[in-house]
Amino acid sequence: MSDTERPADQPRAADDDAWEQACAEDLAAEQARRRTQYGTPPGSAAEELRRLVDAVSEKLSGLQSPIAGMAAQGAVNQLINQAKSVVEPVIQRNPDVFDHLAAAGTELLAAYRSAVQGHERRWAEEDRPNKKDEPGGDHIDLD
Repeated sequence: MSDTERPADQPRAADDDAWEQACAEDLAAEQARRRTQYGTPPGSAAEELRRLVDAVSEKLSGLQSPIAGMAAQGAVNQLINQAKSVVEPVIQRNPDVFDHLAAAGTELLAAYRSAVQGHERRWAEEDRPNKKDEPGGDHIDLD
């Protein structure tokens, strides 16, 4: 049966994926626009840890001190390589753990901030005398 003979209630196979393909193209264009405007978004916590280790190792290997000499430079390179060899397998085996730890850290910070703000509010109310009788704001003594 050709396209001209097909009943109106049977869509063509190409029409099924047209919406999905158009959405994917729009999403890719929007992501490219945002990358151009805002830069590369941060990756997962595991990727960020890997990038941190790489940045620190590059910075340490780039530091060359004439006083320290080659022996100290070799020790620094060895230390960097050991740190990478320890961190890399952990990141590869458990990449989601770092995301969970980052989320947990954010939640702990929010809980701490909430507790501190509550205490600060109570302390501020305890330190002020009863101001309900005075209209307006706080009285400022200029003497």
